[in-house]
Amino acid sequence: MPMLRISCLMLFCVASLAHAAESSKPNIVVIVADDQGYADLGIQGGKDIPTPNIDSIAKNGVRCTNGYVSGPYCSPTRAGLLTGRYQQRFGHEFNPGGASASGDLGLTLNEKTLADRLKGAGYATGMVGKWHLGSAPKFHPMQRGFDEYFGFLGGAHSYFEVGSGRDAVLRGTEPVDQVTYLTDDFAREAVAFIDRHHQRPFFLYLPFNAVHNPMHAPAKYLDRFASIANERRRTYAAMTSAKDDAIGAVLAKLKDAKIDANTLIFYISDNGGPPVNGSDNGVLRGNKAQTLEGGIRVPFFVQWKAKLPAGVLYEQPVIQLDFVPTALAAAGAPAVTDTKLDGVNLLPYLTGDNQAAPHEALYWRFGPQTAIRMGDWKLVKHAQSQSPELYDLSKDIGETTDLAKQHPDKFAELESAWKKWNGELVEPTWGAQRAGAKKANTNKKNKKAAQ
Repeated sequence: MPMLRISCLMLFCVASLAHAAESSKPNIVVIVADDQGYADLGIQGGKDIPTPNIDSIAKNGVRCTNGYVSGPYCSPTRAGLLTGRYQQRFGHEFNPGGASASGDLGLTLNEKTLADRLKGAGYATGMVGKWHLGSAPKFHPMQRGFDEYFGFLGGAHSYFEVGSGRDAVLRGTEPVDQVTYLTDDFAREAVAFIDRHHQRPFFLYLPFNAVHNPMHAPAKYLDRFASIANERRRTYAAMTSAKDDAIGAVLAKLKDAKIDANTLIFYISDNGGPPVNGSDNGVLRGNKAQTLEGGIRVPFFVQWKAKLPAGVLYEQPVIQLDFVPTALAAAGAPAVTDTKLDGVNLLPYLTGDNQAAPHEALYWRFGPQTAIRMGDWKLVKHAQSQSPELYDLSKDIGETTDLAKQHPDKFAELESAWKKWNGELVEPTWGAQRAGAKKANTNKKNKKAAQ
């Protein structure tokens, strides 16, 4: 009898330790804005659109002032975010199209997602929002590591209508009957997911479609900005305010559940703002779909109250590819050995334990547009340039003065590094510019072979 009691006690202790270890793992929330202007948040210097809830993520965490995304528009950025790899490594260089696109276009099944990896580490995984990584059943979020899903599969959607077919708003794999205002609906569903899973570690991926076209906002949000005369800007402000309210609801739920301190939160935009939606990229030159700073530098905030300092500015260049290794390290998940990750674990850098730069260089390829950032220097070939241009971003964030002729050695150094990286990539699997990119790469290979 005593032996039985000892065995039961040992089993109880083992179970208690296992529960304690699991409960110590942080929850992970990744929030993505769509087509948001770099200067359209209060914390980023915006004046006409109050964003207290989004700003609070930066104030209670780390604001990365040189935060980037690996794609200058929607789907490539998401592919890189969820895999931790430059999307050009697996052909996902361009958008796969809308909801009516071919079923063969989407995030290749050869790649594991952050949801796959966190699910394997014992996390509940849920997604609420815009997918844009393939609309065929094989690409569905619930086939890519997510236990639950609410949202739409394409690249854009009405905020007031449910849609139909591949354009439908889905709960799991089933179309919903109605929506109110999609941003509000996403808030409701995200809060409900947290409510269901707050007693165990969870991963919530929350990519809003706001403030992407179509420009839709209900009166309750438009009325907040009656003083803005420009109709497009007024609607953009209303949509931004709705998104801020939605994020506020999520943050409030984390606090009410007493798990906000142990929740790792990332916030970015998927790219810079485009002129069509009335966004403002501030001092940055260029916009969405360009490799200029206005297309790839984004608001980039990381909050983990239990581990990271509050109100800190981090100046070294970082990129959304870093989310995967950072989240996996925080979760205590096994190191990735089945593929090469391009992101790095940011935690020791953001805490100040590691004073080095996380990346030797960051790279971009978007068809004929290219860029590399190495330290303060950036070499960029963009949509309006005939040849690459060289900028010192520490003195010229607006990319106004091309220094290529003044610094030929630096030009050559960056060009050589970019070409080495480009040699590791595959050709785009699809896209309107695929033929042009393929021709350019073929010409480079032919020239190299002739040398």
